[in-house]
Amino acid sequence: MATSKIVYTGELRTEATHLASGAKIITDAPVDNHGKGQAFSPTDLLATSLANCMLTVMGIAANTHGIKMDGAWAEVTKVMAADPRRVSEIHLKLTMPANNYTDKEKNILEHAGRTCPVAKSIHPDILQDIIFQW
Repeated sequence: MATSKIVYTGELRTEATHLASGAKIITDAPVDNHGKGQAFSPTDLLATSLANCMLTVMGIAANTHGIKMDGAWAEVTKVMAADPRRVSEIHLKLTMPANNYTDKEKNILEHAGRTCPVAKSIHPDILQDIIFQW
């Protein structure tokens, strides 16, 4: 079964529909690439997906090990390169809530995040600079 359907709606915009839920995502080309920059660009979503995946898999590990991490959040910075135009770096700062984590809990969560499916799917030429703030 297909995961999503994407329609090009014109003016460098797409609308993606998640087929199982009906949820929608609009993308727009960035201002530095002829777009309006009024929504996530496809490359923004690539970088953002890394943080989404890391937090999700960390949440699964947290549930498994009885670790609280509600309120954790990530800040994402995407760096583009030219010739060819591509994502060259993804910088993530994951800020964890103040829960007095043990070293073991920190290791469990960091390992889960760094080995999430998106992290393992991104080409190794793309720098993944990940900082955990405890």
